[in-house]
Amino acid sequence: MTWGTPAEGARARSTSPTPSTSARSAGATSTPTCPTWRCPTPTTHSRSWRWPCASWSRTGFPTGLPPGTSGATTASSSPSPRSRTGSRPREKKSGARVERDYLDWALCDFSGYIAVDELYDGPFCVLSIVDNHTFKRLVYEVLEKSPTKKDIEAFLNHFQGLLLRRGKRVLGITTDGSPLYPEPIANVFGPVPHQICEFHVIKEITLALLRAVAKVRKRIKAQLPILPRGRPCGAKARRLARRNARQQQKIADLFDNRHLFVRRELTQKQRQTLHQVTRGIPALRPLREIMKEVYRLFDRRCRMETALQRLARLRRRVRKFKRLGRALQKLFSPTLEKALTFLDESLLPSTSNAVERGNRRHRKMQKSVYRVRTRSNLVGRMALDLLREQRQARRGEVIDTLHGERAEPRAHVQEDRICPEPPRRHRSRRVSKKAA
Repeated sequence: MTWGTPAEGARARSTSPTPSTSARSAGATSTPTCPTWRCPTPTTHSRSWRWPCASWSRTGFPTGLPPGTSGATTASSSPSPRSRTGSRPREKKSGARVERDYLDWALCDFSGYIAVDELYDGPFCVLSIVDNHTFKRLVYEVLEKSPTKKDIEAFLNHFQGLLLRRGKRVLGITTDGSPLYPEPIANVFGPVPHQICEFHVIKEITLALLRAVAKVRKRIKAQLPILPRGRPCGAKARRLARRNARQQQKIADLFDNRHLFVRRELTQKQRQTLHQVTRGIPALRPLREIMKEVYRLFDRRCRMETALQRLARLRRRVRKFKRLGRALQKLFSPTLEKALTFLDESLLPSTSNAVERGNRRHRKMQKSVYRVRTRSNLVGRMALDLLREQRQARRGEVIDTLHGERAEPRAHVQEDRICPEPPRRHRSRRVSKKAA
């Protein structure tokens, strides 16, 4: 047997021991196939940026590579503003805005009457000045120590300079009973009416009266008879036990009703209770009368001269009570006389509630951000709080407008939902068989 295979360049022949037979050439029956190769195509090399787009601190969009022939993206355009990821609060910039924009807004309707106070916040002291009529906070200063008279005078001089630039002047000042203010106020503002806060003075006198009541209660307790242990046996022991129980009840009543000695007004029932509590204790009867006279001193219907005459009579009366005289030394304080200045000045506020309100606002802010304990952070946060207060009026107008716009569609919907009542049908009366 003979067969043939196609070979590269020429034909090949092969033989075998079988009888030979002729065969056609293999090249005539099979078509040779050419080898398969990958088609050449243009390739583009790619390269990635090493900084992730989402975590970059300056922008939230991918940064383009420099232009070239590699075919990569060269830039990314977007109409949105620059990302603020990682930005700092605007504390440093707020200080300049307070000195410029906020003061122009706060002093546009300046009344001329201010309240000055200091606030102790850890190792810092915050001095602040507030308009006592409009309740707007004007200026502040953060000290890293307890203030002295020189610090107060420098603070007031700074505020006086701000007022002179705008053509304003101070007409009256209200402070607490601290001895830091009288001398600096006289040096900076001259003969300006200086009012001591009425509430601070009344608070001190009230505490003095309550201490006097506490002394009487302790003296009664020291006079209690000493009883032996066990149940009392005998008429004398039972009599001492009853006396002890009455005195204990008297002490408890004095403690529970001690507020009746310092209340401004008493009802008829409260007067009866006070009369029962003070029965048998003559030293407590004058305390209520003394407190009534103190409240009469601050009545605006009288002048300061009349109030000073009443104060002189009250002091002479208190000197007669030797036991209560030491407890009521606050009535002889010179701050009590300066607390009556507002009686001759009709526009001078008698209290410093305006500045106390700002101090309460600051303490509330420090509760939510208690870690703020550096001078720069305190200054910046107070500046931000002043700017928020400036925008409060406009924010209220916007909220009222939004609520009004939302309420109108609801009113229309409710009017559409109201349907007229259907006509009432007259029910036919059924006549029973028995009635028929």
